[in-house]
Amino acid sequence: MNNNTRKITTIAMLTGMALILGIVLRFPRIMPAALFLTYDPKDVIIIIGGFMFGPLSVVLMAFVVAAIEMVTISESGPIGFLMNFLASATLAAPAAFIYSKKRSIQGAVIGLVIGIIASTTTMLLWNYIIVPIYMGWPREAVVALMFPAILPFNLIKNTLNASMAIMLYIPVSTALKAARLHQVAAPAADTASKRKINIGLLLVAGFITISLILVMLSLSGTI
Repeated sequence: MNNNTRKITTIAMLTGMALILGIVLRFPRIMPAALFLTYDPKDVIIIIGGFMFGPLSVVLMAFVVAAIEMVTISESGPIGFLMNFLASATLAAPAAFIYSKKRSIQGAVIGLVIGIIASTTTMLLWNYIIVPIYMGWPREAVVALMFPAILPFNLIKNTLNASMAIMLYIPVSTALKAARLHQVAAPAADTASKRKINIGLLLVAGFITISLILVMLSLSGTI
């Protein structure tokens, strides 16, 4: 299998995984104050794909997943497609770009922090523009939801998905490399110092992930 075929195959497989996660682990109406907000972890896989293959792969994966969701599980048509695509692309593309320039744990974390800020800010803007059109609400009603609902939801969702991507990137990358579907190695942990940093980061990411899952469940009234 040549490199181009391997890359296309792996991106297609990751896109399928992201789509399955978006369908199976889809939690609608997670925020009682804004029932149009839906959580799913598909961005975890899109981020991992971006780390492996760069920001253009993010755009492709986000577009395909959003398009398939539009004609299958989404109830919001082209508007839902646009919002889903923007949410995923603005989170994962900046992270993938920065990681492609600085292939290290530090580069991944910096990229994800910038992606979280970019996606959260973008979704605030687009919710302000789109929700009054789609829901028929007065714009003042949307503004009233910005800080108590839309901002914390997107910030928590993006941080949760970024944390899970940090935890899963090395195992997924290693598995794909073993299957000869991915040739670029994950960030090396070839010294005791680097191993401690990686383990510490994974523990922090795990703690953040568990905490944010509990927050999401609390906000949804599940616990």
